[in-house]
Amino acid sequence: MKKTVSTKSFGGYVKPQLLIMAGIMVIKFAGTFAELLLPSLLTHMVDDVAPRKAVGEMFIYGGVMLVCAVIALVCNVAANRSASKVASGITRQLRHDVYKKTISLSCEETDRFTVPTLISRLTSDTYNVHNMLLMVQRIGVRAPILAIGGVIMTATLDPVLTLVLVTLMPIVFISVFIISRIGIRLHTTVQKNSDNMVSMLREHMEGVRVIKALSKTEYEKKRFNEINSGIYRSERKAGMITGLSGPVLNLCLNIGLVAVIVIGAQRVSDNLMKPGVIISFLSYFTIILHSMMMINRIFINLTKGLASAHRINEVLAAPDETECDEEDIKDSDYHISFENVTFSYLKAKSNIENMTFGLKKGQTLGIIGATGSGKTTIVSLLLRFYRADSGAVRINGRNLNSIPRAELYSKFGSALQTDFLMSDTIYENIRFEREVSEELIHDAAVCAMADGFIREKSDGYNHLLNVKAANLSGGQKQRLLITRALAAEPEILIMDDSCGGLDYKTDSLLRQNLRERYSECTKVIVAQRISTVRQSDLIIVMEDGQVAGMGTHDELMASCDIYRETANAQMEIEEKVMSEGGIAQ
Repeated sequence: MKKTVSTKSFGGYVKPQLLIMAGIMVIKFAGTFAELLLPSLLTHMVDDVAPRKAVGEMFIYGGVMLVCAVIALVCNVAANRSASKVASGITRQLRHDVYKKTISLSCEETDRFTVPTLISRLTSDTYNVHNMLLMVQRIGVRAPILAIGGVIMTATLDPVLTLVLVTLMPIVFISVFIISRIGIRLHTTVQKNSDNMVSMLREHMEGVRVIKALSKTEYEKKRFNEINSGIYRSERKAGMITGLSGPVLNLCLNIGLVAVIVIGAQRVSDNLMKPGVIISFLSYFTIILHSMMMINRIFINLTKGLASAHRINEVLAAPDETECDEEDIKDSDYHISFENVTFSYLKAKSNIENMTFGLKKGQTLGIIGATGSGKTTIVSLLLRFYRADSGAVRINGRNLNSIPRAELYSKFGSALQTDFLMSDTIYENIRFEREVSEELIHDAAVCAMADGFIREKSDGYNHLLNVKAANLSGGQKQRLLITRALAAEPEILIMDDSCGGLDYKTDSLLRQNLRERYSECTKVIVAQRISTVRQSDLIIVMEDGQVAGMGTHDELMASCDIYRETANAQMEIEEKVMSEGGIAQ
């Protein structure tokens, strides 16, 4: 199976908006320039117009200052609105593509990233990127222009005082640059620690009933506090480092402000400059001070945003299994066949080794074994969630790796261990946005022994399920999942431990219905109960990734010690339960 890699990175989302962003910069420049004129106009009024008591000129200059203030306001509002639109648009598309990429990742890649970190990159990281884009556009132009323009305007007023300011600027920029470089690394660590917390929270929310039942709430609180404390330490360290830039800026600029006042007063005393220049200079110094504080905010948001953008790029650049290998078909009497298949999740110890078997159309394969023995791995390979390290998995002699995904998955109906039910009606949960008729849905529900409890609901198939179908019992959920798997009349039915929540009687009736109504469908049933698989045409007994036995029920009873011991123990219990009414959980 060939893997393709997305060449589009975060920069690719910004590039199409560069023209609009350039327009925003022009508008920002106009507004900022108008803002920079105000202190100079004030200086002229104080030093030249006021001494002459030219009231008319004072009104004219006052009007000009008012116009400049209005221009600055209008330009900033217009630019900020456009910046917000651009940032939201880029983030929306980025979030859409990251989600699309996430759900199309191969299972190997999903395992490598882990689900919590993928959720974090799709939520908090895109949020950080949005803030960065918004901040850069809103003050990324205005702040530097105010800072540089302020320096230039002060130079036209008095070169000596400007020299004080220019001397401080390199110190400020070098300090902010060093702090930001360290901050990017620290904020990346914060995000990784947050991923670990999300992972733990996900486990706790899913297993909260078990935690309470086993009286482990205090233990889990202690575990959470340890992770929470780790995040606190990393956030505090990152905050302390990035927070240094503000005090450093204030110190440098306040020192400069004091120097300006002292030197300016001396120069006025020596008649080397006019008093209005000091007023204008202090105004510009205030503007420069605020602009440097804004630049500091930009660097903090850039630190977080760039760290998040790097994490997002890792997802976008991950290989995506979208293509198939070249056609690989050979004559075969089997509908499903494994040919010397070996597979390992970690590419170390094999989870499946040299597995070979064949299943004809309409036959049933039963897979049984202890937890972790490799039962679900066989199903995952058959569904091409993972690719075999060696050997071949075939359907009608055709290698799975050469079948397009849409064509491959249209052959299957699956009720898996990790299946889920949406917060929607029962009918929509069964249909699942597929072209399935109402008649097929009802027939599937009857076969899966679900029609009875569905019709007992006041609104029947329109009954609304809660989140995670909390208003259904475990057995009802499993029957609903089996109904979904059967509704599209699949060529191959996979039931991965989907009968464990059913009582013995219901399980027996379900198997009988499957044999009668879906006789042409090839079935793969993973189970813990011998009774669920005993009538299968082929049974595979798994133990530690190895095939401990293979054959029919009678053959395994004669040749496989593990199967025989398990069967004897379970059948004794089953006979007792069935004689008492057939219900046991």
